[in-house]
Amino acid sequence: MTDQTAGDAQEPTSPEPVQRPARHSSTRNTLEWVAVIIGAVLVALLIKTFVVQAFRIPSESMVPTLEMGDRVLVNKLSYDAHDLNRGDVVVFSRPENLPAGPDEPEDLIKRVIGLPGDELLTKDGQLYVNGKLLEEPYLPEGTPTYGIDQTLTVPEGKILVLGDNRENSSDGRVFGPIAEDTIIGRAFMIMWPPGRIGAL
Repeated sequence: MTDQTAGDAQEPTSPEPVQRPARHSSTRNTLEWVAVIIGAVLVALLIKTFVVQAFRIPSESMVPTLEMGDRVLVNKLSYDAHDLNRGDVVVFSRPENLPAGPDEPEDLIKRVIGLPGDELLTKDGQLYVNGKLLEEPYLPEGTPTYGIDQTLTVPEGKILVLGDNRENSSDGRVFGPIAEDTIIGRAFMIMWPPGRIGAL
């Protein structure tokens, strides 16, 4: 019986695989998630600032088109692509001659009725633009419009806006024409509540 000595041949052993510390992998994953979240927030902020923003309807001035509490999407680039159109629903900065009361919003929403150069007049509850009766299919039949008892000419660079709830709306009949550059964008869709989702 022979004893095995240190010089005797031994079976080669495979080197154990090198494992990266779990802490490094976890840190990298965390950093990746943080970068994704920051990127998503930045994209959302850019979209909200320059492209599309949601607005909540604070009053009944646009009933029945918009109910109080509705949320609408507003395209901020709409008028970079095309001109204002009569009938557009727009969000604009509150006019200086209509100061906000407690809990009142700084931005308002109304419908474009008078374009630059238009002459408007109400007579017997009907609205005339440039001497012609204005057809307004978005209003309930028989809705009267009062408050422009003398011909109002819309200046260049301005528009006249009215609420669809003609008998309960502080609009251009109160604060006059507004400057086009105070328009934030065109409301194009009701996004909330679910039962009222649809295009404007």
